[in-house]
Amino acid sequence: MTLTAAGRTVVVESYADYAVEAYNLRKVYRTRKGRQAAVDGLDLRVPLGGVHGFLGPNGSGKTTTIRMLLGLVTADSGYIRVFDHEVPLHLDRVIDQVGAIVEQPRFFPNFSGRKNLTLLARAIGSPRRQVEVVLEDVGLANRARDRFRTYSLGMKQRLAIAATLLKDPSLLIFDEPTNGLDPAGIHEIRATMRSLADRGKTVLVSSHILSEVQQVADTVSIIGRGRMLAEGRVSDILSAAGEQYARVSVEDPVRAAELLQSAGFVVQRSGRELHVTMSRGPLDTAEITRVLAERGLYVRELVPVQRDLESVFLELTADEHLGATGTRSPGRGSRTPDGGGS
Repeated sequence: MTLTAAGRTVVVESYADYAVEAYNLRKVYRTRKGRQAAVDGLDLRVPLGGVHGFLGPNGSGKTTTIRMLLGLVTADSGYIRVFDHEVPLHLDRVIDQVGAIVEQPRFFPNFSGRKNLTLLARAIGSPRRQVEVVLEDVGLANRARDRFRTYSLGMKQRLAIAATLLKDPSLLIFDEPTNGLDPAGIHEIRATMRSLADRGKTVLVSSHILSEVQQVADTVSIIGRGRMLAEGRVSDILSAAGEQYARVSVEDPVRAAELLQSAGFVVQRSGRELHVTMSRGPLDTAEITRVLAERGLYVRELVPVQRDLESVFLELTADEHLGATGTRSPGRGSRTPDGGGS
């Protein structure tokens, strides 16, 4: 099918394939440096089910995009659909299917986790029994009687996730959910998101820490300066970039690079180290050692390195210097696109 957004016609798959679709989104803010686009012609598609990572550096437009998806910010141009309903025009038809954490939620510090959720459930009309369900879902059932102020940061964030689940939404949107957490807390949040996705929910999670999301995401969208850089399945993106290279350390890196290039390898210098890949086919580390040893150069270190999303992102942005919009520290009276830099 086709649709027209801001004068541009695009061909898309069936709406049934996606929980979220956005085409040609644009949002401009006034800053001390003049008008700057926080989101600049962005296309975004989030498949139904699974975890979708929405990735990019601080200031790249992630939070602004999420706010537009939730109807909290109006796009200057573009087209958004959530579960086959145009947003914000028909937001009321889908709002009960969406749970989101965009800002740090507030709870009563001297109330227990259970009491905080019970009060919230009453306010939004959710059945009281749902409180026990969501506490179990996020692994807090055994700490439900404890006061909120005694919770670790990771537990507080899991209680926030539990609050979003009170409506039993089909789509969950989390904006930088692991900010400020220690490794244990990060692991807990990742496990919670994975568990929700495995139950059939769609989880859209934004982060500037690409390696972190790689461990849990099925699909990703990578953006820089409000523009799409890459999207698709994590495995496909890594495969397209070349899955592996070798980090090689030798006494004479200049001569070693010449020898390896003559033998058909692709070599990049990184200080006194070499990053070596094959021009075609899988990486053969034994061949690297043989080529160098035959000419009297012996390897000090040879470490196969698996490609990750962070290295892919750095390559995508190397030539264009993409990344933050430079609007993270607005002056008095100006407006920031991402509420502080995401």
